[in-house]
Amino acid sequence: MSFEENQFKGSRAAAVKLTEPCDAEGFPTPSSWDKAKLLRFDADWQGKNADPERETEVRLLWTSQILFVRFRAKYRTITVFPDAEPSGRRDQLWDRDVAEVFLQPDPSNLRRYKEFEVSPNGQWIDLDIAPGEKHDLKSGMTRRVVLHEGAKEWVAELAIPMRCLVKKFDSAKTWRVNFYRVEGASEPRFYSAWQSTGTEVPNFHVPEVFGELVFAE
Repeated sequence: MSFEENQFKGSRAAAVKLTEPCDAEGFPTPSSWDKAKLLRFDADWQGKNADPERETEVRLLWTSQILFVRFRAKYRTITVFPDAEPSGRRDQLWDRDVAEVFLQPDPSNLRRYKEFEVSPNGQWIDLDIAPGEKHDLKSGMTRRVVLHEGAKEWVAELAIPMRCLVKKFDSAKTWRVNFYRVEGASEPRFYSAWQSTGTEVPNFHVPEVFGELVFAE
């Protein structure tokens, strides 16, 4: 399958059903990820100022129990927190370099969604977002991150339990989703988005612009 045939364009992303066993760490194998649809972005949150050296690629796979998300993030610089909780959780993680996915399993509840973030050194945070509320999701998410300094890229894999997202997973349902990156030690930092938010100042919390997420067999 060619690159052009295997990438999604526009405002729809697809998670492909995982049919092969995971590796010893519980993540999809490279051959499984190769079967996943590819989406990519390198423009800022307004859809401007594209920077190929900060391009982000995203692939998604699913089982009835887990949603797998893989980020491949090119970078110019790396800025991370030196400390975190023993579990790797880090509050305010977005103040350093991160890749993010916002998931909205129930599109009828526009202002409620789940936020998952991971950094180049494997720190993470997960949040349940609602109007005027922000709570720790305690999702049970696991992650694996590898930094390739020679290639100037980092790769993060997330395994998100479906039970933290929906009471009963139905692959026929269409969710809503957006993906983001932040890079830089101080302003102006590089805020990039798959679906641009169009806000005057950087703001990822604009569920009106989320794209669609479908679950493919």
